[in-house]
Amino acid sequence: MSAPAARRDAAIVWFRDDLRVADNPALDAAARTGKPVVGLFVHDTISPGVRAPGAAQKWMLHHSLAALSDALGELGVPLVLRAGPASDIVPAFAGEAHASAIFWNRRYDQALIAVDSELKRDLTAAGVKATSFNGNYLHEPSLLKTGSGGPYKVFTPFRRALAAGEEPGPPLPAPAQCASGDGELPGLRLDKLSLLPHGPDWTGGLRESWPAGEAAAMGRFTDFLATGLDGYGEGRDRPGQPHVSRMSPYLRFGVVSPRQLWHGARESGAPRADLEKFLSELAWREFCCHLAFHFPRMDSRNFDERFDAFPWRESHRDLPAWKKGMTGYPIVDAGMRELWRTGYMHNRVRMIVASFLVKDLMIDWRVGERWFWDTLVDGDTASNPANWQWVAGSGADAAPYFRIFNPVLQGEKFDPQGDYVRAFVPELSALPDRILHKPWEADTQTLAQAGVELGVTYPHRVVDHREARQSALDALQTVKKAS
Repeated sequence: MSAPAARRDAAIVWFRDDLRVADNPALDAAARTGKPVVGLFVHDTISPGVRAPGAAQKWMLHHSLAALSDALGELGVPLVLRAGPASDIVPAFAGEAHASAIFWNRRYDQALIAVDSELKRDLTAAGVKATSFNGNYLHEPSLLKTGSGGPYKVFTPFRRALAAGEEPGPPLPAPAQCASGDGELPGLRLDKLSLLPHGPDWTGGLRESWPAGEAAAMGRFTDFLATGLDGYGEGRDRPGQPHVSRMSPYLRFGVVSPRQLWHGARESGAPRADLEKFLSELAWREFCCHLAFHFPRMDSRNFDERFDAFPWRESHRDLPAWKKGMTGYPIVDAGMRELWRTGYMHNRVRMIVASFLVKDLMIDWRVGERWFWDTLVDGDTASNPANWQWVAGSGADAAPYFRIFNPVLQGEKFDPQGDYVRAFVPELSALPDRILHKPWEADTQTLAQAGVELGVTYPHRVVDHREARQSALDALQTVKKAS
């Protein structure tokens, strides 16, 4: 992309994970200066602390940037794309644009904070005023502390402290218009960022599932408030029902803000129990950010160091079966196939498939976290590892390791009519409900009538859950010995 250059005394908005024009404090502040505004996005995958986006995230980023460029264009703001280390590109771009001010919304990974802090010093020394805001969370992780002055490690008191603080401010409207510059500043075309797959296009399910841009995201949220929030408290655990907001990919890239969702839900008139559960889910996202801020590298380190002694296993048979949704456990396979097809998985099912990998197969949670990172459109640097460690039992306020989900009982409880399994494992669709979640117990006649041949049309179980559970509990003793 190329864009009109700003006149001297321009204001730059450096977009990162905040790809929206409404409720964007950095854009709002730049517009209020009255200076010509220029948008900048730096595709930086090499700076210290940067975790390069996975394949599904790159697809989402491409289309979110395209939508943001269009939205900014309506305000008279060009979006310039560059690629490389931000520490080099941002100061150079400020010089090219003759900028006197630059605005951005903060990141909370410690390594990225260091990058931003150094940039602030360099820009200030060059006469460019750098101002940052909290644009993507409801609270500042550095400010919310326990009574002893430390970070929270347990969600419930964190949630109470968050609720006891100031109500999140109302969302900011999009600027009506921004001043424009003249001339041109060179930038990359969006396709030059190489965010879309080369070769076979596997993104058809993503295109069907995730319309891009703020208008589409807020339209989806409005529909959720009208039809999905009432009943959310219980319905959110049932993957075959519509009681999920599906906002996580849009939150991941800041296409919507948590303040917009918080206030939209509060003003919806939903039953109190459903509302509080939804707000609690937003608070859990805040908790994950809080943990990532205070305990860096949670994607690679056990929060509970006792799990460093856990005897994880490798399996060149079981891991591919899990990734492909061919474990022989229908609810697990449905979740993994939903992930591959749509770049998303229902939250309850995420817990089931994660428990199966870590506890039934005893494969290191980091292996699963990396697979989710590459395949989820909502892969988040804080939430993804925090949630995996929660399931594994190694994280903050984690489910104890001995809490091992039974995939059959989970399927029967949360997908009792089999709507979810039948949608993603169609080869089992003709099985009756009573046997759908445990096809290995079906008699020969039932299997034949349903057109199912175990080991041919649908795989045998990779493990027996009862035996796998006992093996996992035996392995847990190594953690207890490390206490």
